Amino acid sequence: MSGLAATLARGRVSFTRSLPALSPRLKRRLLALAALSLVLAGGFQFWLRDSSLVAVKEVKISGLTTKDAPRVRIALANAAQEMTTLHVDRERLDRVVEAYPVVRELKVTPDFPHGLRVEVVEHVAAAMAVSDTGQVPVAGDGTLLRGLPVEGRLPTIAVDGMLGGDRLREGDGLAAAAVAGAAPALLRRRIDNVSRRSDDGLVAELGDGPVLVFGSASQLRAKWAAAARVLADPDAKGASYIDLRIPGRPAAGGLPAETVIPVAPAGMAPSGTTPPAGAAAADPNAAQPSVPGDPSLPADPATGATTGGAPQDPTATTPTAPPTTTTPSPGTTPNAPQPLPAGGAEGGAAAPTAP
Repeated sequence: MSGLAATLARGRVSFTRSLPALSPRLKRRLLALAALSLVLAGGFQFWLRDSSLVAVKEVKISGLTTKDAPRVRIALANAAQEMTTLHVDRERLDRVVEAYPVVRELKVTPDFPHGLRVEVVEHVAAAMAVSDTGQVPVAGDGTLLRGLPVEGRLPTIAVDGMLGGDRLREGDGLAAAAVAGAAPALLRRRIDNVSRRSDDGLVAELGDGPVLVFGSASQLRAKWAAAARVLADPDAKGASYIDLRIPGRPAAGGLPAETVIPVAPAGMAPSGTTPPAGAAAADPNAAQPSVPGDPSLPADPATGATTGGAPQDPTATTPTAPPTTTTPSPGTTPNAPQPLPAGGAEGGAAAPTAP
């Protein structure tokens, strides 16, 4: 490493000695030449930027959609053709469109050497601000669009006081305009009005649908997206309101309740159906009778045993005429012996007689 460093040092010294020394006279000439070059370049730049060599001859204007578009386009083109691509007067272009409230912003891009592109960003009327002094279209950011022709139906927002100045003052009117301005175009046409309620905050009432509850003016795009999903859901049809205060969990309320209950044929109670009104519900935890018998027969009040006796063996021979105890008729004493008709009953079963 030490040998390499020494070699580099010797080479640097020899190169420095080989450069000819500049005389003071030559240095002065070089400095004068550099200064003259700067002056010429600056003069050429200032002369060229306003020269006809870079004059604007072709103006492309886009973004205009309202019926004032022809007049705005002509005014911008006339002003732009008095400029060059190296010297665009933005303030002058802004002054040209001040008379047209529909224009919100201009985006100007020079296209060297003779072109100029102007993109017009329009205000969109989001609602109609209504006060005691009249009504004025308003944009979603609260800009009052005086003189803007209203195309189609707009939701209304109530504003206290006079509609003065260029913008709505801070308050409920400005928040309501923000709600209307964030609505998708298809849903905005369905809004009747936007207002603030004491319990629900900001709400939008649809002319052919439920009330949309927004609460605050935050996360408006997410809330409108949630509203569109719920309105498109067939299960939410008939809802009286949609709560959008938590846009990730919208809730549809006021849906009609299901009141239809299946009715079984008379005398039958199929499993899984609702018992008729007035019927006592069976207690699954009630004690079962200790003596086996027919569970469909009533139990003896004294012993708790069923009155049907022991269960019948399907293979056994049926007795000829055993006296059986049947379900007592109203007004009779349970398990009381019943008189048999003369000669008994066919089939060996005794039929109960009327009291």
